[in-house]
Amino acid sequence: MSNFRESQNEAHPNKTNILMSGILVLLILILSLQIWFLYGTLNNALEENFSFALASFIGSLVLFFVNLYLIRFLPNPRRK
Repeated sequence: MSNFRESQNEAHPNKTNILMSGILVLLILILSLQIWFLYGTLNNALEENFSFALASFIGSLVLFFVNLYLIRFLPNPRRK
């Protein structure tokens, strides 16, 4: 278990809720940017402008990996 997980288990519930809310808002923002990049990729690929399509696809892929990394920091659910 990492130090982050141990500190989350000892944290006050309000601090855990604020942290979870902030990370979820960040994840939703990154996901909306990723959808926008994929939409741009599709439009540019249909117009045969592959230089921009490749750049927006790579940007979307980077955002996907950032989301995967941020999911690691979501607190564990508390069970009673």
